Amino acid sequence: MKKIGVILKKNKPEAVELAHKLAPWFEERGIEAFFEHEVANELGLENGHGKSEIPDLVDLIIVLGGDGTLLSVARLVGSTCVPILGVNLGSLGFLTEITVEELFPMLEKIMGGDFELEERMMLRASIYRHGELITSYSALNDVVINKGAIARIIDLEATIDDQYLTLYRVDGLIISTPTGSTGYSLAAAGPIVYPSLHAMIITPICPFTLNNRPIMIPDNSKVKVTLKTENVDHLLTMDGQVTFALKAGDMVEVYKADSCINLIKSPYRDYYEVLRTKLKWSGTR
Repeated sequence: MKKIGVILKKNKPEAVELAHKLAPWFEERGIEAFFEHEVANELGLENGHGKSEIPDLVDLIIVLGGDGTLLSVARLVGSTCVPILGVNLGSLGFLTEITVEELFPMLEKIMGGDFELEERMMLRASIYRHGELITSYSALNDVVINKGAIARIIDLEATIDDQYLTLYRVDGLIISTPTGSTGYSLAAAGPIVYPSLHAMIITPICPFTLNNRPIMIPDNSKVKVTLKTENVDHLLTMDGQVTFALKAGDMVEVYKADSCINLIKSPYRDYYEVLRTKLKWSGTR
């Protein structure tokens, strides 16, 4: 890999400090580095790039930050399928598994071809108003439909592959990937799903009827959710970062995206260790 992009959480001093160490490391090995304009200026480099340009220019992207930073990068990568190495600058993340201390040993492994990729599915959410497509978004973790500020239950009619599922009376509805099962869905009592499984999870938020439970469906399904409640602000949120205002009668179609992302797996710990650490499960061997 001769071209590597670095995208970081710019308001985190540790990330900028690490970028200062990466730049000479790349130069010594003849690797062309791609930083965003602001970071390149900070490092005294002549050439900076727009964040959205970097995935098309590189063989690898290093993300310095946390899971939120990586989620934003995942939506940029799109169909390029460029591998992502997530480096967590705080506690371990579900997506950013590599610690700062492990970064340079891990890069040596990558340069030697000693690494493993894990493919993660993404979702596509398309919004239809009066039967016409008005916009679409991608998400790695989840697509969430919920109410605005008014404390009122909303009615959401859901179908799967055009077969009627139910009318949810809820605060909201989460449709997540296996990757996103440890995010908002988990907080709403959804199941933990191993990230490489081929599935989608539908999790109601505070259902009025307590027997409305989360459901797992095949990843080739198409979920359609129609907003039935009048005079209530509805919001569609992707990965907790991108928001779109919905109106009564809108239909949101959620399905597996054509593109996916490839994460470089940590050789230093497995998924279950990350679960134990993040969720503070007790017990030792």
